[in-house]
Amino acid sequence: MAKMGGFSKGRTNGGHEGNKETRDPHCGFSVVLLFEISLLLTAGTDKECVRIGETPATCGGKIKLPFHHRFASLKHRKESNMDLRIQDLCKTYANGVRALENVSLTIRTGMYGLLGPNGAGKSTLMRTLATLQDADSGSVQLGELNVLEQKQEVRQLLGYLPQEFGVYPRTSAREMLDHIAILKGITNGRERRELVDAMLERVNLFQHRKKAISGFSGGMKQRFGIAQALLGNPRLVIVDEPTAGLDPGERNRFYNLLSEIGENVIVILSTHIVQDVKELCTNMAIINLGKVVFSGPPSDAESELSGKIWQKSISKHDLELYRSKYKVISTKLVGGAPLIHILSDTNPNDGFTGVDPDLEDVFFSRVQQVA
Repeated sequence: MAKMGGFSKGRTNGGHEGNKETRDPHCGFSVVLLFEISLLLTAGTDKECVRIGETPATCGGKIKLPFHHRFASLKHRKESNMDLRIQDLCKTYANGVRALENVSLTIRTGMYGLLGPNGAGKSTLMRTLATLQDADSGSVQLGELNVLEQKQEVRQLLGYLPQEFGVYPRTSAREMLDHIAILKGITNGRERRELVDAMLERVNLFQHRKKAISGFSGGMKQRFGIAQALLGNPRLVIVDEPTAGLDPGERNRFYNLLSEIGENVIVILSTHIVQDVKELCTNMAIINLGKVVFSGPPSDAESELSGKIWQKSISKHDLELYRSKYKVISTKLVGGAPLIHILSDTNPNDGFTGVDPDLEDVFFSRVQQVA
């Protein structure tokens, strides 16, 4: 297992790389894996400089320049060229799971939704874009940068919120964000404190800055995750399943924050929750079994199904009969009885009524095409 700065990297779920609980010798207690964020942030620093309270200047003089100076020329790149272009990306794991199959997408500034069921390949794609794992073939360009080859340069423009991320549980929000700012090369103490406080204010956590992160609610932890992702003014922000487990109030606050961010940068929102994409994204892709089955505006996808979605309330014991007779794309309980949606080019009669298609109809119909 690969190690960096006291953290170890594990595998879960049949070859997909994931988070794993480990023990950090510097803080003396078990923590959830911090490897992914640490890997991104310490790409240009010595691995011994990841302890809280240390800076490159106090790390034995091994670093010639602070991290943010090493690629200062990147600041002069034209922001208009910052489209993300993915072409024929493929990834197969050692256990034979084909996670990505010829994935091609063009993503521009704004909120972009990546929608798919669990196991569709979304996290594999996100980790590849975040430079955390290699693809087998294909290409990815962020503006002028080759994402698969120029990983350190890409990390200077990247903000990443993985599906699960670890923190030092007995560390306050301000201390942890300050630590991450150091890893991103912000070594001036006064500048760093002002930036950290401003970022905590932006995500509505300033009043909780002295509170241990272990005491945060799920929504507060996700807002902290966004804060660390935004340090350094990234041009590409990747958030993987950010609203899973949040209550409706926290989800709405998180929507507002992501929407604000997406006004100026590329934000890729990977999720299996249709409402996330419906609320936030002007463009999207649906991925299933490693293949892109739709890409474009959600409204275009809904328009393609106009006049083709029919619904009916049925009894539970008739469900299998209807599945054998019609192309049932979704079922949900309404008043204790199944309400089914079917896909049909013509009126099936039999008590069905036509309904306007929504994004859930798009999702279920597209996923079934490759199931």
